[in-house]
Amino acid sequence: MKIIAITQARTGSTRFPNKIMNKIENETLLSIHINRIKKSKKINSIIIATTNKEKDDIIELESNKLNVSCYRGEEEDVLDRFYRAAKPYKPDFVVRLTSDCPLIDPSLIDMIIEATINANVDYCSNTLIESYPDGQDVEVFSFNSLKKAWEESVLMSDREHVTPYMKKNFKVLNVHSNNMKFNKVRMTVDEPNDFVVIKRLVDKLGLNEKWENYTNLYLNDKTISNINVSITRNEGYIKSIKNDLNN
Repeated sequence: MKIIAITQARTGSTRFPNKIMNKIENETLLSIHINRIKKSKKINSIIIATTNKEKDDIIELESNKLNVSCYRGEEEDVLDRFYRAAKPYKPDFVVRLTSDCPLIDPSLIDMIIEATINANVDYCSNTLIESYPDGQDVEVFSFNSLKKAWEESVLMSDREHVTPYMKKNFKVLNVHSNNMKFNKVRMTVDEPNDFVVIKRLVDKLGLNEKWENYTNLYLNDKTISNINVSITRNEGYIKSIKNDLNN
């Protein structure tokens, strides 16, 4: 069985430009992210899917340094970018990740891959019901589901965010955590304050801890959580939905 991971990456964030090239312990957030994915026991190949814009040449250079593949495609139609990145590999399953989640946990990735296969579903994630920290988001789907979504999705929000069409139309499964407090934890990087939080977590625990240990530190240390607790989760997708309604 062939399982690939595709992580989307670009430098053109409106809230925090070039965020994934910021460094902690002399490593870019992108390299921290990729090096953690490499510890997965179930992923065969990793692809960074970036845009064809000149400003993202730096991401291709970084992917070469990290010895992973890079696909370059449409900036706004991320679904098209994912499909075209995956197609040459002819995978059975695709793991969707995002590069603004530097502390993604490989064991969590493997758990959700296993849940997808065991349940024989089209799509599985830990995001349908948000019971994990923001920044530990993992989505797994069959390549056939990706292809069908690519062929049938019309709404721009469905194409910009890759998986909404699958969630609405296919057989899905959610993986729950055992503590709903975890969804209050924010270890993704959308804004400069988020970067400060990641740096504080790494300063205290290093780059290779399990997600639970970062989570417990965040929950127990208000000097960390107060930095970014007020930022809205999934703000980008909410904005896309509003754009659909206005068009």
